[in-house]
Amino acid sequence: MDTTQFMQTSFKPKLAQVAQGDQADQTNDQFELRFQSLFHSGKALAFPCDSQGDVMLDLLSARALENYLFARAVVGHEYANPVIQVRED
Repeated sequence: MDTTQFMQTSFKPKLAQVAQGDQADQTNDQFELRFQSLFHSGKALAFPCDSQGDVMLDLLSARALENYLFARAVVGHEYANPVIQVRED
């Protein structure tokens, strides 16, 4: 199996409930990709993203990038599959 194909198809975040008409009007800073801890209900990692769940890696701080890559690596072990949701600032 081609690992690049596996990586592309195995990581598909779900979009939280957002009205279909509202999605087109949302900008990148209004969404976040949230990884909820599987073991600690109050623990999660969240990163700004667009409505499709794409995180602009070059805009993250070094620590945020490290956390993002860690969360992706341990989905299913430490964190649940990520969910795209509207940010609550």
